[in-house]
Amino acid sequence: MRANFSMTTKAILLLTASVVATSTGAESTSLFGTPGLIDMPSAEVYDDGNIALTSSYFGGNLRNTLTFQITPRLQGSFRYSKIDDYQGAIDLFDRSFDLRYQIAREGRIAPSLAVGLRDFGGTGIYSSEYLVATKTVTPTVKITGGLGWGRLGERNGIHSPFVSISEDFGTRPNVGDGGISTTGQLDFGAWLKGDVALFGGVEWQATDKLTLLAEYSSDEYSRETSRGLIDQTSPMNVGLKYAFDSGIELGAYYMYGTEAGISVNTIIDPKNPDLSSGLDDAPLAIMPRDTVAAASWNQPGAQRSVTDVLQIRLADQGLTLDGVTINANRAAVRVTNTRYGAEAQALGRTMRILANTLPVGVETFDVTFMAGGVPTTTATLRRADLEQLEFALDGAEQTGARTTLTDASSVGHKDTVAGNFPSFTYGLKPYISPVFFDPDQPVRAEVGAQLSAVYKPAPGVTIAGSVRRPIYDSVSTTTRRSNSVLPRVRTDGIFYAIESDLELSLLTAEYMFRPGPDLYGRVTAGYLEAMFGGVSTELLWHPVDSRLALGAEVNYAVQRDFNQGFGFRDYEIATGHLSAYYSLENSFQAQLDVGRYLAGDWGGTFTLDREFKNGVKVGGFFTLTDVSFEDFGEGSFDKGIRIEIPLSYFAGEPSLDGLTQVIRPVQRDGGARLNVQNRLYDVTSDYRATGLDNQWGRFWR
Repeated sequence: MRANFSMTTKAILLLTASVVATSTGAESTSLFGTPGLIDMPSAEVYDDGNIALTSSYFGGNLRNTLTFQITPRLQGSFRYSKIDDYQGAIDLFDRSFDLRYQIAREGRIAPSLAVGLRDFGGTGIYSSEYLVATKTVTPTVKITGGLGWGRLGERNGIHSPFVSISEDFGTRPNVGDGGISTTGQLDFGAWLKGDVALFGGVEWQATDKLTLLAEYSSDEYSRETSRGLIDQTSPMNVGLKYAFDSGIELGAYYMYGTEAGISVNTIIDPKNPDLSSGLDDAPLAIMPRDTVAAASWNQPGAQRSVTDVLQIRLADQGLTLDGVTINANRAAVRVTNTRYGAEAQALGRTMRILANTLPVGVETFDVTFMAGGVPTTTATLRRADLEQLEFALDGAEQTGARTTLTDASSVGHKDTVAGNFPSFTYGLKPYISPVFFDPDQPVRAEVGAQLSAVYKPAPGVTIAGSVRRPIYDSVSTTTRRSNSVLPRVRTDGIFYAIESDLELSLLTAEYMFRPGPDLYGRVTAGYLEAMFGGVSTELLWHPVDSRLALGAEVNYAVQRDFNQGFGFRDYEIATGHLSAYYSLENSFQAQLDVGRYLAGDWGGTFTLDREFKNGVKVGGFFTLTDVSFEDFGEGSFDKGIRIEIPLSYFAGEPSLDGLTQVIRPVQRDGGARLNVQNRLYDVTSDYRATGLDNQWGRFWR
């Protein structure tokens, strides 16, 4: 059934009529895990940097969505859905991506306005586009109205207004059932094509915790109804949501005249964890200079060398003293940070200890950070500035301005503290290796115990190894096997789980060095990862005060035996990449890698991460190579999301440990890169000026 377009336009204008109002400041989350009413989207966005986690169910549709507010206006979502009996008696497991951009914020008169793409890079089951407006009409009531294409253009749709531009906009290509996006390609050819329909609704915040909603849906669920999965008798949906003090929101709905639905949602602010940092020990107060000598050296039984005292005091703060040189008015120390996620906090603790330990005549402090056994950056600060700024209201900002950062390539190892090398450490801990999105079992995992050891015979030289013993394994039980036409550099991973009971997951010798100013070098040889061994070499150029860094990596890799012992298979390859890293505004980091991948394909990977001041990092990546979408197989090209959360976010005390998870919709052989530990940019970037810029607020912590 078609409606008159002019009537639709008038309805939109009436629905978004401007009314002077004050926003409630709360964004409702739809069953699709994005800001919206119930099944329909709204024009709202979350607070900048927020992450929404949503699980919902109705009519055989189970949706699990992660939404990230990338910028104040741009939002991205990844969704993993299960539709019962979609393929006859077989359930459909579907992966999809969404993008939404808020064109205009709500003003005194005008509504907020947003455009969105739903399921633009998956199979296209939920494929749709929309233009939507939302307006607050009273402090507790919001109304939403919009125009939808694709699935959102099914009910009472009319011809697209864009047919006046081109007749191609009048017909939408088949998407989702063997259509153009079946293999995960971006379905540009379908966007804004076909019929367009009106949707809208109202949201009433009845109390601080209870919200009531009603909407008119433009999605007829034609595919589901044709399969007998859903029976619609009404376009109307109603529901309620209740927000608990814990941050969890539960929703219950009556949908399309026949179906009941439920949802659970929570929104996480990576910038402000519920358990704020501050459980770490308070920093030492800076002592007056005339008391330092007496307190440090004149107590009975406390006669030690300066190096011994510094070593003890730094170790108490989670810092390792690697070297020290002191003359009449200047002191230079080399330290390794083993505790603090914020290097500026490690620097602040080191500076305090120097001020409370060294003779009163020492006026300038040079602190060189070590990473991977090599000197990275030297931070220089006058002792008088340190004393003056300790209690200043803008002390952190001024400290950053007065601290001079220089490249430390010329700093040697001649004054290395006795007893630091050789060193040997080991540990036994549990591990878990999850595998996602197997259509037969969406989450599989290998769980077991890992014994790791590290031997450092000299600065920059590291011999490391790890052995794993699985205790529980659901990865090897899958019956699916690869149909890849490319060299199976990743898709035969199942055989590594099946044939290995005791896994030599890592055994490498690594050498890091400084070949010149602003240059870093690395050579790694051995069993580099679970599936490959060989030799990896890398060179990085990264000036201390530059946003830009450039790197080159060359590898010779040989595929390991499935039993993950000492043997190799008959596949070998030379790979390598040229890399460019650039620090953007608002804590964004862009990276481009161009070169040859493990399957012999040539291409590039683009990565964009956003790292918050507390160390939480959220980002995404995609890889395009000379492998065709057809030869690549399911997914068409490599892409995914990665999340890093430091342990300090949960524990509230400093730690270098954390959780890292890469979420790939599908792992194939195209665009696969060697997994080498300690790539140089990751090891050193936090110690350069761009890495320290956002951390000065923790200098005095």
